[in-house]
Amino acid sequence: MVALPAGWLIAPAFIGPPPVTAPQVPAWQQAPTTLSAGQGLEPLQDSAPVPLPAAVTAQLDSHLEPDGGGTFTGMVQDALTGQVLYDRGGSENRIPASNMKLLTAVAALRAIGPEHRFSTKVLAGPGPDQVTLAGGGDVLLGAGESAPDQVMGHAGLASLAAATVAVLKDQGAAGGVTVLVDDSLFTGPNLNPAWEQGDVAAGEVAPLFPLALNSARFDPAVTTGPRPQDSAVTAGEAFAAQLKAAGSAAGFTVAAGVGRYSPSGAGEVAAGAEPAVLAEVRSATVGEQVDLMLQSSDNYLAEVLGRMASAASGGPASNEGATAAVRTQLADAGIPTDTLNLADVSGLALGNQVSARQFAEVVRAITTGPDTRLREALDGFPVAGVTGTLDARYGNDATVRGAGLVRAKTGTLNSVIALSGYVVDADGRLLVFSFIGNGLTPGAAGNRDALDRAATALAACGCR
Repeated sequence: MVALPAGWLIAPAFIGPPPVTAPQVPAWQQAPTTLSAGQGLEPLQDSAPVPLPAAVTAQLDSHLEPDGGGTFTGMVQDALTGQVLYDRGGSENRIPASNMKLLTAVAALRAIGPEHRFSTKVLAGPGPDQVTLAGGGDVLLGAGESAPDQVMGHAGLASLAAATVAVLKDQGAAGGVTVLVDDSLFTGPNLNPAWEQGDVAAGEVAPLFPLALNSARFDPAVTTGPRPQDSAVTAGEAFAAQLKAAGSAAGFTVAAGVGRYSPSGAGEVAAGAEPAVLAEVRSATVGEQVDLMLQSSDNYLAEVLGRMASAASGGPASNEGATAAVRTQLADAGIPTDTLNLADVSGLALGNQVSARQFAEVVRAITTGPDTRLREALDGFPVAGVTGTLDARYGNDATVRGAGLVRAKTGTLNSVIALSGYVVDADGRLLVFSFIGNGLTPGAAGNRDALDRAATALAACGCR
């Protein structure tokens, strides 16, 4: 769970700049341990009063005014009962931006399972002195040793190389080993045609492969700018370098080049024989990866999880398979999907169409729905003013009362802004919400502030 230092927590009734030491706050305002995986909402009181819809509307309508052109839609529901407390065009389809990742989170947790780990394997190659690095969906590989306490870099190529060398030595290999990369798990185009080329060039996303270092980043600490355009070969080259280092003491040599595995030239492997597994590393759990995806709003990771959800359901690990898997899993979870239009599963495409009502229902399924697997996504919601894509927000006089209380997924495109999440109001009632702005004036700072003010108003709501 996210552990919040006491100094970060802010009481709903507090007005003005935050003090050096925050006041004592009720347990329900603290890090949402009672909403974590495998736990229910027992500490939240079912008897807490439900806000009056008219009072909620009066509060929110004054905040949801666009800065320039465009419009906002919104939906607020009581999480436990589903009662609609606010509806401003909530059933209208909208471009959702990265709020789309909430749908992908549900699909991945349902189809793959929160405890599943992806395997990256080294297989005996199709020819003498060859090994094959086979991608299994882990795009958070680290170049160094495995880091068991991390999500990014949980599985490390240095550890994989050391294990591979140990096996090769036991087998009496003489050296001269070359590395092939098998990225055949994913099918179809590795770039979604719905994406703008400018977004690809800017590094918002990159061609998709079932193995990558650092979620297809050159450096895990640098999360902007251009990405590797062939993350599978980039990972293969990093593995070959680690294999050289690990093999030097054992008398092995590794060829400089890295090639792609081709089943058509693989002899008996192409005929159906299973190559021997020499070594293997496993990723962080899907639940942990979902949380990272939501916290950092990682487009690449979202698209990979969508493809892996399709593969887990028996579908193709492709763009089309990912969108179909998300639609199917939402429908099976009881979320209405008849009006959905899904062009991708990260929210980068402008062709996506989802309503605020659907997002509110998704958040409700995560927080209070019967499928407890979805609780794993709760840690992924950024905390206002503290974590993830909300860490630098909720710091002005109009929104500071929501800091530490509002937990929501952000979404931003050129003329789109969205915020969907949950909050426990001042009376102890759990509310879910979604606010989406479309056709907005690009760069108008007031639009983001409008959503933050609305969510803050819910946190402070007695609304009766």
